[in-house]
Amino acid sequence: MIVKLKTFNSEYTDLSPFHWYAVIGIEADDLRILNDQGRPYLYPQSLFEVVDGNEPADWVTDFGDEGERYAYPAELNSPGFFEDFFDAQSDAVATFWRIINQRLSAPALA
Repeated sequence: MIVKLKTFNSEYTDLSPFHWYAVIGIEADDLRILNDQGRPYLYPQSLFEVVDGNEPADWVTDFGDEGERYAYPAELNSPGFFEDFFDAQSDAVATFWRIINQRLSAPALA
């Protein structure tokens, strides 16, 4: 899935207006993307326009009690994964970058 930031937002200075971003997951309906500093943060979907809505076939999708959506590649879908990543736990960091690098280096299919 590819999204484009609609416009400058002073609350999110780590994103560039009109820049395209690859969505790496969805958490409680927010989009997890690599921001301009290369950090995998969550952002409201309303900030973005969908450029390509195709999601990877291997995403695991769940829904919360209020219908909110969660979707990640299986390797990133365990409870507490991103807490471990941001706590710099080596296994989580290595897993995250291995999965992201595989996805971002894969050739685009026409």
